[in-house]
Amino acid sequence: MTEQIPHRSNQQHPDSPAEAVVAQPPINAESAHHSRRAFLFKLSVALNAAVGIVLAVPLVGYFLGPAMRKSSATGGWVPLGPLDNFPIGQTRLAEFRNPLATFDDGETANTSAWVRRVSAQRFQVFAVNCAHLGCPVRWFPESRLFLCPCHGGAYYEDGTRASGPPERGLFEYRYRIDGAHLVIHAGDMPTLATQAHCNPKQQPLVQIGSTQTTRAEADA
Repeated sequence: MTEQIPHRSNQQHPDSPAEAVVAQPPINAESAHHSRRAFLFKLSVALNAAVGIVLAVPLVGYFLGPAMRKSSATGGWVPLGPLDNFPIGQTRLAEFRNPLATFDDGETANTSAWVRRVSAQRFQVFAVNCAHLGCPVRWFPESRLFLCPCHGGAYYEDGTRASGPPERGLFEYRYRIDGAHLVIHAGDMPTLATQAHCNPKQQPLVQIGSTQTTRAEADA
């Protein structure tokens, strides 16, 4: 008697796992492309926003910086160093940082001043800027003169005008002795308005025609 092998149909029950796999819809290439494009668009927007913020910070500081400086105190006291750094009878350059500097000023906030020590407790602290057009002056100990390389302005060791186009002497910073250190009031550029605090006897030069009134004449 021949044993009959049951016939196995190629069709599977619709509820079988294999049928469920076959029944899944194919991946839509257009939908995947759209999702990728949306992701790249969002990424580019985020990158552009970050770049815009980075570029806007210095611009905001540039436009708001003057207002912030005006709202703050005019200048501040900064140390120039120990008194021993400035021997009596000598003039030396001292560097300091503008007390009103902001985070975006960088190296431009670093400046300097010429310090002349007259006696143990008396100093003169001159701005490095020529009183003519603001060029930095240099001290020459051999001739005991401050000389401006731009237009030939010359000043004596006490800051008074010697010759050249400047109509007055060098501007001075206010100073004080704090313990064993020399401290100056910086941040507000020395002008005729602040000069009276440094040397009340010093008068600005007045030019009438070819006649000039010097500080010596004004003191006389």
